[in-house]
Amino acid sequence: MNVFELEKLLFEWSPKSYAEDFDNVGLLVGNGNDAVAGVVITLDCTEKVIQEAIDLKANVIVTFHPIIFSGLKSITGKNYVEKIVLKAIKNDISIIAIHTNLDNSSTGVNYEICNRLQLINQKIFIPKEKQILKLSTYVPKTHIEKVKEKLFDSGAGNIGNYSECSFSYEGTGTFNPKEKANPFIGKKHQRENVAEICLNVIFEDYLKNKIISALMESHPYEEVAYDIFRLENQNQEVGIGRVGELERELSESQFLEYVKKHLPTKCIRHSKLLNKKVKKIAVLGGSGSFAISNAIHANADVYITADLKYHDFFRAENKIVLMDIGHYESEQFTKNLIYDYLMKKNSIFALHISKENTNPVNYF
Repeated sequence: MNVFELEKLLFEWSPKSYAEDFDNVGLLVGNGNDAVAGVVITLDCTEKVIQEAIDLKANVIVTFHPIIFSGLKSITGKNYVEKIVLKAIKNDISIIAIHTNLDNSSTGVNYEICNRLQLINQKIFIPKEKQILKLSTYVPKTHIEKVKEKLFDSGAGNIGNYSECSFSYEGTGTFNPKEKANPFIGKKHQRENVAEICLNVIFEDYLKNKIISALMESHPYEEVAYDIFRLENQNQEVGIGRVGELERELSESQFLEYVKKHLPTKCIRHSKLLNKKVKKIAVLGGSGSFAISNAIHANADVYITADLKYHDFFRAENKIVLMDIGHYESEQFTKNLIYDYLMKKNSIFALHISKENTNPVNYF
């Protein structure tokens, strides 16, 4: 397996299109054609992690946080980012980032947090919008089932817990083959009226090329007519954060202890306790102040996230308890999550979870 193939394997789990527009995911440093000798998995890529990879004879680092986030105008080693990139290049080490695409995955960062908290009835907290495409195409009756099967096999027609979803209706198609045409139906220079079926299916945008290829392979026409639209609909299976419930209610103080145990942290900063029972929990790993109003609207009793500022706590407005458990602490299990996925998919190269604690925050 080469580095590009490893990147593709990660994107099969958490497609690049799941990432937020501001993010920088995928292969950031290195030659994608290099064979993978070993992989070190880390939350942050630091100089010590680069050295760890060198010592382990691993030539790829899979990091959650991208080491290159904004553009580099030079690589001279004048800051920690440039030093890390230089050291990686000098030692032929590739760096792949899998960040907000994993945040938005239904089996990603927040899924892991919910599982650590043993929450039930889980669902996406803020579903991603404008991520679903719709294909409309026109197929002769004789080939409609063949085209359907090929599209379904390629990932089209999935809606929540249902697969092979489509909608069809009959109509009449017309065409007049020109001199250089090789028509499946009809003759050159003669208008044809053909009974056709309009087939409609939806699919996630990262599957677009695969869906078009499946259509072309299965459709009998020389020229295939089709339309692809981007829908406004939310994708209930993809999005940031997660909401779930405790099997039994706890008091707020009990839940604070519960979180401290299951998401090990030395400090939980929280808003005013409301003397209410805790049942419904919203979680969002990493910086989550932007979603406080979403947590309130979701009727969550508690919102667990990180990087809340002083004035963010006022936004609880006695409607919810906000808990800031720390950025690193909220994402600390991400390394294990990536490791477990790659272990199931790979038997070729050595996998290592970095032993470096890359948390830049220290507590007294």
